[in-house]
Amino acid sequence: MRPASPNEASGRQLSASRVRTVDLAVLGAVLVLAGLGTLNLITIGAESLALRHVAVIGVGISMLLIMARWGASRLPLIGWAMYIASLAGLLVVLAGDVGSRGARRWLDLGVVTVQPSELAKIGVVIVLATLLGPGYTRRRFIVALGLAGVPIGLIMLQPDLSTGLVLAAMTAFVVILARVPLLPLIPLFGAALAALPLAVLLLRPYQLGRIQAFVSGDREASGSGWAMLQAEIAVALGGVTGTSGEPLHDLRVTYIPEAEHDLAFASLVHSWGLAAGVAVAVAVLVLVWRVVLVGRQSRMPEAALLAGGVATLLGVQTVVSIAANLGLLPHTGLPIPLFSYGGTAALATLVALGLVLATRRESEKRWPLWDAPAGRRRRPRWARTAAMVLTANLFALSYFTWHTQDVRSEELRAVSEEQMTRCIRLPAERGQIVAADGTPLVNNSDRYDVRVLPGLFPDSDSDELGRLASLVDESPDDVQAVLDGRGGELDVTVASVLPDAAADIAAEEFPGVLVAPSERREYPHGRLLGPMLGYVGVGTPEDMDRWPDLPLGATVGRAGLEQQYDDVLRGQDGRQCIYVDPVGRPMAAAGRIDPEPGDDVELHLDLELQELADSLVRAAIDDVGGDVGAAVVMNPRTGAVLALAGAPAYDNNAYTPPIDWATLRAEIEAPGVPLLHQAVQHPAPPGSTFKLVTAAANAEHEIIPPNRVIPTGASYNLGGHSFANWRPMPPHNMIDAIAWSNNVYFYDLAWRLGPDRLISTAQQLGVGQRTGIDLPGESPGMLSTPESVEQAGGTWYGGATVILGIGQGPVVATPMQAARWTAGLATGEMVTPRLAATLGADGEVETPDPEPLSFADQLGPVRDGMRAAVTGGTAAQLGVLPVEAGGKTGSAENPASPLDGPDSWFTAVAPLDDPEVVVTVYVRGGGMGSETSGPVARQLLEHYFD
Repeated sequence: MRPASPNEASGRQLSASRVRTVDLAVLGAVLVLAGLGTLNLITIGAESLALRHVAVIGVGISMLLIMARWGASRLPLIGWAMYIASLAGLLVVLAGDVGSRGARRWLDLGVVTVQPSELAKIGVVIVLATLLGPGYTRRRFIVALGLAGVPIGLIMLQPDLSTGLVLAAMTAFVVILARVPLLPLIPLFGAALAALPLAVLLLRPYQLGRIQAFVSGDREASGSGWAMLQAEIAVALGGVTGTSGEPLHDLRVTYIPEAEHDLAFASLVHSWGLAAGVAVAVAVLVLVWRVVLVGRQSRMPEAALLAGGVATLLGVQTVVSIAANLGLLPHTGLPIPLFSYGGTAALATLVALGLVLATRRESEKRWPLWDAPAGRRRRPRWARTAAMVLTANLFALSYFTWHTQDVRSEELRAVSEEQMTRCIRLPAERGQIVAADGTPLVNNSDRYDVRVLPGLFPDSDSDELGRLASLVDESPDDVQAVLDGRGGELDVTVASVLPDAAADIAAEEFPGVLVAPSERREYPHGRLLGPMLGYVGVGTPEDMDRWPDLPLGATVGRAGLEQQYDDVLRGQDGRQCIYVDPVGRPMAAAGRIDPEPGDDVELHLDLELQELADSLVRAAIDDVGGDVGAAVVMNPRTGAVLALAGAPAYDNNAYTPPIDWATLRAEIEAPGVPLLHQAVQHPAPPGSTFKLVTAAANAEHEIIPPNRVIPTGASYNLGGHSFANWRPMPPHNMIDAIAWSNNVYFYDLAWRLGPDRLISTAQQLGVGQRTGIDLPGESPGMLSTPESVEQAGGTWYGGATVILGIGQGPVVATPMQAARWTAGLATGEMVTPRLAATLGADGEVETPDPEPLSFADQLGPVRDGMRAAVTGGTAAQLGVLPVEAGGKTGSAENPASPLDGPDSWFTAVAPLDDPEVVVTVYVRGGGMGSETSGPVARQLLEHYFD
């Protein structure tokens, strides 16, 4: 008996295979893809879509079985029918209304929607197989390309660039598979590549945005890279087994856009891990290889080309979709066949698989496509090579998925946490500022804000709403109205309550209700301490630069001590964090950090002395018709500021949130410059108080011996200019000149000293420099030099030196600077003024050590002159004090003053032999120092020593 020939053996195998209508491997791969797709839909909460997906797959498998049994003989008819139907559908879609993002892709038939481009994929591949299967001719080739080009062009116009390119790739592969000669293909492919950039003209802005986001790496939430970022996060967090059991899984899923379709692969990996993602890739590979093997084994010409085209569609769509999910390609919108949700795509794919299987059953009845006349069996060009390339791509993508999880999981988990977390600031209770005797100078409001997170609070008809309303003493309707009118705010303040009510609300532990201290800061002393204490307000961008960790919306010190010691007083704000969905709706409570209250700041301030200084300065201003006044009381050895009065001043309550705009407007429109602290921010010519500086310069350089008597008189002449004395004077030595404030003596002394020596001593005494007091915005005053005048384009004349000797001309100083040089001359050391004594738990304020003056030992005559002013000179009113005091009066012409009279100055120190206190008083427009400022200084010293 002769052995069977190869053709007979093949025939028997094919006959036996007809017993099986469907390849079990194909059916198994279809069920795996459909099952994983359904699992993904259920996991993301799209149960209705999952049911539809199961129904579509069921119908599609039925159609697959029908086509597998009877479709081969009707292959051309089915192909042309699908082709014509897809063309008609594409034309209707293009003629219809513009849909989402300016694209037109679906036909709404009422019960179902159809995507003609999916029908076009199958129609084109069957038509190509039918035309090119019998063999290559130029006419067949041109007609085939023309028929493929029409639907590709219509799809591009939708615009659906990704589907159009997939269809073009499938056409090219079928042409190559059909053994069309390479010569006519070369110019064709060249022209296609050249025309590809023109496709950009068809793109919508959102598509261009996707490409730009991919190229630039932009992953901003508000840009086109949003979907790419969410896909990367989902893949990175999935791990091997997924996150479906994690508490935040359902919330994270809501951040994956189009998780049922475009980003279904990323969604599946996120929920069920890398293993599920690899299962999708393996199932697609099974389908591709089974289809390719059918095409290689079939002897039907149409079957081989059909199988190659279907394998191309399956493989290319899967590779591109997974690559886009991993951020390796721009977001394309291509689905993974049978896995991603989409009825038309699933049905078309299953019909195509059924037709491929049908050709296997009928293959022995048809002419063998690949058999050459000489008996040589010809194989499809590059079929296995393409399948192997596809396999390598899917394995590479699987590896990249694992690599993303291994390398970027921590980074992207942090990004995920940040994007779905919003934190509500819980303000820390601000520290107190207290006087030396412990009296509070500021008060934190005793009110508490009741804040509700509407997304976490129960519905309006709940018992919780009624209980909360009763505790805040409001009606449920009023509370609900506040919640309904919140706009886009994450939380809303529904009431402000007293401490007892706040404790009751906190004890109830209402869901979504926070009780936080009000940030209202109250200043009981108002204008008395306004510019000194300052006020608080919401932090500005400058504050954010100063304190990089400052929470947005935090309350900070805006002026005065509130600003100077803000980092001590402010404490550490807490926060209540919540998880929100992509549109910002609260979903669940997250972590909470309780606030830490700020520390207290204790001042050296003697409140009673401060009140007296303020009242005396204001009275002096009113008595003489002045407009600005200040008084400084300071310990000359330590720099401790005991009183710091200034007028006009502002009421800091007007600047503290919540703002009363009417009150604030009245403050802003008040006369003068009340926002300045006049003692440290108002410089003026110091007048005769500066003569102490000139005398100190002589003590350092001894140009005129202190005991030498020189003639003075009513004026001093220099270069034809006459400089007047305030009254005619007899000959004086330095002590007498200080006591009687002899202008002529100090004109002559300044001229003999020269500007360099006089200015050098003045600089050692802090003239023209900030004192360093712990208040922001201190003025440095001014002390011009010949060099600075020349640099400014001016000329330093001899008269400038002369009038500098009596505190006029190129010098202005603040009352604080005058008090500091008075203290330095009394003690021989320059101190740094300080208001604060202790800073909470940190203890005493760090104050620079006093700086000894180089000429401290030569200051005896200066002090003698100050004493002589009290015992028989211009400051004689201090003679009533129980201790020996020294002082110096002053009156100064002020070119910047809007008033007619001179400014009034008085500075004093007591006891002179062992200084305890320095007092400096200034009144603009006050006239003679002894008449206006002197009585203020005397009463302050009397109070101090009483």
